[in-house]
Amino acid sequence: MHIRLATLTDIPPIMQLITEVVPLMIAAGNFQWDDKYPNAEVFEKDIALQQLWVADIDGEIGGVSAITTDQEAEYAHVGWDLNETAIVTHRLAVSPKHQGKGIAAALLIQAEEVAKTKGIKVLRVDTNTANQATQRLFPKLGYVFAGEIGLGFREGLRFYCYEKRV
Repeated sequence: MHIRLATLTDIPPIMQLITEVVPLMIAAGNFQWDDKYPNAEVFEKDIALQQLWVADIDGEIGGVSAITTDQEAEYAHVGWDLNETAIVTHRLAVSPKHQGKGIAAALLIQAEEVAKTKGIKVLRVDTNTANQATQRLFPKLGYVFAGEIGLGFREGLRFYCYEKRV
């Protein structure tokens, strides 16, 4: 497995991965994503900003993650200081055929590497309250539960926030 920045040629396989992941999320009661989000346009913007990373497994996209400094305004509701720069992981997904291989953990470790490179000491992430896998993973990697929020752009859903200081 090789973690690398995504390129525009990765968009079709990333969208295929999303097409495979979303029905599984919905079947598990996790309505965080749907047929409208995330979309190719969002990933293209991430690529243009050099903040989209992929797990390349022998030329196949096994996972994807946006590693950004974009913090949702609602993060303030868990007591986070939004003026403090943080590395935030968004749009983390692993191909169903590659789950259980440590890909999500590898992408979160890449977020730590980006933080180190930029001299940023705080990592943040949120996840849908129905996403059991990430709720188990984040604490294993040293993330601490910070609280629950709603997000304006995902009406009716609740999200758990986690933070790690490095």
